[in-house]
Amino acid sequence: VQLQASGGGLVQAGGSLRLSCAASGSLISVNNMAWYRQAPGKRRELVARITSVGSTTYADSVKGRFTISRDNAENTVYLQMSTLEPGDTAVYYCNADVRPSGGSWYNYWGQGTLVTVSS
Repeated sequence: VQLQASGGGLVQAGGSLRLSCAASGSLISVNNMAWYRQAPGKRRELVARITSVGSTTYADSVKGRFTISRDNAENTVYLQMSTLEPGDTAVYYCNADVRPSGGSWYNYWGQGTLVTVSS
């Protein structure tokens, strides 16, 4: 099982970006999916989480600006980021609880995608 993230890049403050992350491989089911981020010199933090039935949780710092969604048929999670601020600059990681074929539930991480917001 792999999580492949994409969509990062350089954007000016006030702009928007959309991140995507797809779970692939021999898997049976995907439960919670989430986005984390880690800025230089800081700890990794939860940005947003979405359950298999669509319930969402957001960090206070992104509420009203970011929207997490998912496509269960494609095992893909999205993060729509709007009104970006320089403080949003970080490497963004997707995370998911996956049940692989022939295995037990396991928590997987994607490879990270860099988001840079210029002032």
